[in-house]
Amino acid sequence: MTEKTLTRMDLSEAVFREVGLSRNESALLVESVLQHMSDALVAGESVKISSFGTFGIRDKSARIGRNPKTGEEVPINPRRVLTFRPSNLMKERVAAGNKK
Repeated sequence: MTEKTLTRMDLSEAVFREVGLSRNESALLVESVLQHMSDALVAGESVKISSFGTFGIRDKSARIGRNPKTGEEVPINPRRVLTFRPSNLMKERVAAGNKK
């Protein structure tokens, strides 16, 4: 596996090369898309990107956890967590990439 990470700048550069917008417009477009996705998730909505996957929010209730070092029971507060379910197409593409 590679250690490369795709960044916002990489996405902006890809939009610049493939769509033909200026670098500044490409960066603004990427930021705008990410902001819309973030706003929807914060509002409790799902974000579905066809052929990629679905981002969602899940509420986790309070529970008792255990400190693995000491074995002491610790309360875990309720919280919202971000979830991602890849589409079947994305699962297939990733699996195909593993077959070398």
